[in-house]
Amino acid sequence: MRICRCLVFNLVGVLTAAAFSARAETNTLQLTVATLRALAEEVRTNNAAVRAAEERADAAQAHAAAVPTWADPTVRIGVMGADRMMRRDDGDLLYGIEQTLPFWGKPQAARRLAQAEAATAGAIVTLRTRQYQRDAIRAAFQIALADRTVRLDREDLHWLETFLASTQRRYESGTATQAEVLRLQNERSRRANQLATDMAWRDQARADLNRLLNRPLESPWPEFLLPPIASAVTFNGSLVESALQAAPELQVRREAIREAEAAVDVARRARYPDLSAGAEVRQYHGNGDFRQSMVMLGLRLPWGNRQRYAAAIQRDEAQLRATQLDANDYEQELRREVRELTVRLDAARREAELYRDQIIPRSEAALASARAAWESGRGQFRDVFEARQMLVAAELAQARATVEQYTQLTDLMFRGGFEDFAAFNPFVPESETSIQPAQTTNP
Repeated sequence: MRICRCLVFNLVGVLTAAAFSARAETNTLQLTVATLRALAEEVRTNNAAVRAAEERADAAQAHAAAVPTWADPTVRIGVMGADRMMRRDDGDLLYGIEQTLPFWGKPQAARRLAQAEAATAGAIVTLRTRQYQRDAIRAAFQIALADRTVRLDREDLHWLETFLASTQRRYESGTATQAEVLRLQNERSRRANQLATDMAWRDQARADLNRLLNRPLESPWPEFLLPPIASAVTFNGSLVESALQAAPELQVRREAIREAEAAVDVARRARYPDLSAGAEVRQYHGNGDFRQSMVMLGLRLPWGNRQRYAAAIQRDEAQLRATQLDANDYEQELRREVRELTVRLDAARREAELYRDQIIPRSEAALASARAAWESGRGQFRDVFEARQMLVAAELAQARATVEQYTQLTDLMFRGGFEDFAAFNPFVPESETSIQPAQTTNP
């Protein structure tokens, strides 16, 4: 069993973003593990929200490095006012220095808190990266569905135009009715309008992906081709354990627990008294002779604020318990989500296979039979028309089921912290594989 690392998609060879842009609009691009890795890598490097999270993590690291062990010393300079004899005897120039001592581990506790905050910020970077990578992969599959829908619209429109021409010839020869011609004309107009609508939604899906990649919204994309139906992913203990170890959102919550523990430690040490050491020297300004020196120790007594210190400790301990409970609750929710996602995955896979293996072949056979019967004069126009509609609906339903399977698989990758689709190979039978790479082809 392989568990993903915190940084995803960037340890494997990826396609460059330029490879995407270089493809003409007339080309097609198969969605494979490699292409999705390239998209994820571009999200990691280009997405503005991810880069902002990285800057915050850098700021947190700098803050942790800036926590001092020794406070800045205090230098004192003064002049004594008195009669001349007293100033000559005691000295009238005073100068000294005072240094707070780093006792009770207070600076170290503050540094540990800053380091815990930096670790939390780093976990948030991973979480934000994975979230936007998930959104980009889902957007890619939505584009593939939109491209498939547009292609089906065009194929159906071409079929309608061909069938309409044939029906018009039959009408002129008296073997077809005017109602059949009018119905086909109406259906052709409706399909042409649907094609325009679906093309607009496809362009919007491409703009959504460009937004996630921080590209200009109108940047072109090739036609995306859907991958084959993915392998089955069954719910089991190994899948859950991998998710519990690597889920990015759970990692953020665990880092938040360490941060809360460090905050409790800082609050407890804050009630300890501060110690300081200092020295003071006196001289007479008339001849510069040394008169006296003093060494002092200072001690801050927290007696008056004892209740406030106790309240601060109580506050941070309550925050720690809340953070721990949140993490425990999310662990249980993660188990439930992994189980639900596998159920959704199986349902989408079975639906896609049902349309691919049974419904579409039957619909194709029904259409061929109905058209042959109609052309020979033994069948009805309505049977041909309805058989064609049934076939187009089945092909679109299979595409939607395939996209739904990969959408749920993408969510499972994000929830479980898996590297990519290939990481699911350990959870399927050896005879099955995940997405297979395919070469880019021209239409």
